[in-house]
Amino acid sequence: MSGQREKLSLGDLFYGAVTMGERGQVVIPAEARKKHGLRRGDKLLVFRHPHVRGMVLARLDDLQALGDELQQWRDFVSGMAESVDSDSDD
Repeated sequence: MSGQREKLSLGDLFYGAVTMGERGQVVIPAEARKKHGLRRGDKLLVFRHPHVRGMVLARLDDLQALGDELQQWRDFVSGMAESVDSDSDD
């Protein structure tokens, strides 16, 4: 992995407009579903954006996988910190 992020235009980030129905339902545009691999039955979490009147959707399975990966990184860094600390005690 090169560590470089793909430069995205606003057009790359916009999937289209939706209208909220009577029961608060919206349809996620087909292009967005396809691009993000969303399937019927996927559990999505809805978060409030911290600074603007907006929302962020995230698939539960993806957030669980991210949490697992972050835990592995935490364990690795903790182990490295302990190793560095024990080396400095010598």
